[in-house]
Amino acid sequence: MPLHVKMLIGFAAGLVAGLVVHFTAGADAAWVHTITTYVTGPIGQLFLRLLFMLVIPLLFSALVLGVAEMGDIRSLGRIGWKTLAYTIGVSAIAVVIGLVFVNVLRPGDGIDPAVAQRLLADAGDGAASIVQSSRTAPSGMDALINIVPSNVIRAAADNDILAVMFFALMFGIGMVLANTPGTERLKGAIEGLFDITMTLINLVIRLAPYAVACFMFNLAALFGWDLLARLASYVGVVVLALGVHMLVVYSLAVKFLGGMSPARFFKGSEEAIVMAFSTASSNATLPTALRVAETKLMLPRRVSRFVLTIGATANQNGTALFEGVTVLFLAQFFGVELSLGQQVVVMLVCILGGIGTAGVPAGSLPVVALILGMVGVPPEGIGLILGVDRFLDMCRTTLNVTGDLAAAVVVSKGETDPPLLTPEPMR
Repeated sequence: MPLHVKMLIGFAAGLVAGLVVHFTAGADAAWVHTITTYVTGPIGQLFLRLLFMLVIPLLFSALVLGVAEMGDIRSLGRIGWKTLAYTIGVSAIAVVIGLVFVNVLRPGDGIDPAVAQRLLADAGDGAASIVQSSRTAPSGMDALINIVPSNVIRAAADNDILAVMFFALMFGIGMVLANTPGTERLKGAIEGLFDITMTLINLVIRLAPYAVACFMFNLAALFGWDLLARLASYVGVVVLALGVHMLVVYSLAVKFLGGMSPARFFKGSEEAIVMAFSTASSNATLPTALRVAETKLMLPRRVSRFVLTIGATANQNGTALFEGVTVLFLAQFFGVELSLGQQVVVMLVCILGGIGTAGVPAGSLPVVALILGMVGVPPEGIGLILGVDRFLDMCRTTLNVTGDLAAAVVVSKGETDPPLLTPEPMR
């Protein structure tokens, strides 16, 4: 049975079991709390920790090899600029779609004030923590400088993915420029690291169906559909905008810019799509996306490794769209009317936020709090959407990962190095 089918079975089993528990025993039952705290919660977290443990060596080795296999700086520059142009263009389209939907449908006008106050009170501590982290995070020129790590070991320990990516990019460029027998031996060692990491990840991925079942059980048992119903207008606008971008924009991109049938693209990507929805993490889905790109979509290794490792952090269309919708939704709720100029600023910051947001669950919330403060909306209002953020995080991560694979298809167009058109199966 294919892995994605097992994951779908786990997804359905966890969802049904969680809903049954929620509507029969309720989220406040002591035994439900015990199961989610000591059984299903730890199993899901253990699975994510095993993946995150391997993400840094995988990202480093895949990006170094992707750059080194370009062969020359001109190829790297061509593919790099194509990736950057695609990322900015499609992220801008995503944010515009989100802003149009939220301006037309105005979900912030339909929230019951009593329900909203209760949600804000329940999420007070979590919202305060997110707002505080947004205030202490570097911004502007400091954020740009921090991309260049002063100590790459510390950057890896702090899970600073952008800094690790910059070091890997420079390391790969150095290998291309040096091109000595020693660098060839080092390249072989890094390829060995990549193979070992992928082998270990393939072992961990076998646990995915059980972890998915636990994730969905927790979500359904603790929240049911009640919370989604309370914020139905907001959730509906986000999901609608994400769906339009995924099914329309990506289909047009892979067909007309990538030369691939949308049906073939989505069929080949389904395993990565299910993994992204289940884990709500672009970084945790990166190993699956790399395998799908090489074995299902048959993309050149050098391109897929480069684009997907960069894209896991820098090409997050779903995150950019979500941030724009959330800022305008909360502005509507608090009665803050944003001018066209302010909405353009929101759009630009969301595009930059989508590029720099960590590819981990809830990684975009500090950016949302930062933007809220910029446009005069109380940042603590983020507590209003914390209860439904897990579900929306799953949805936007699905769009992010699908967008990375679509970018790999588009950038691969015209890259016709014959030895790379029939990639070796991953072990």
